Amino acid sequence: MSDITRDDVAHLARLARLAVSDAELDMFSGQIDAIVDTVSRVGEIPDDVPPTAQVVPQTNVLRPDTEEPCLRRDVALAEAPAAEEGRFRVPRILGEEL
Repeated sequence: MSDITRDDVAHLARLARLAVSDAELDMFSGQIDAIVDTVSRVGEIPDDVPPTAQVVPQTNVLRPDTEEPCLRRDVALAEAPAAEEGRFRVPRILGEEL
């Protein structure tokens, strides 16, 4: 245990200008102590363990890039609420001028 005391937490709270109750001092001292202990365990890792970004090797899973048939223009525009000159017609936004 790293032995973070209530006084240590109270001192940190004063430095950070945080209002902390007595109950919170007890709770935070235990939580901060656990965090410091967990972080200190990193020092226990043997030097021969290589740094890794992923524990499990990852590979890209991609489908082949193949050409697929698409909708004809007239079929796509048939479902549109409004069409004009072979394009979807949408309302103007923000009063833009042409």
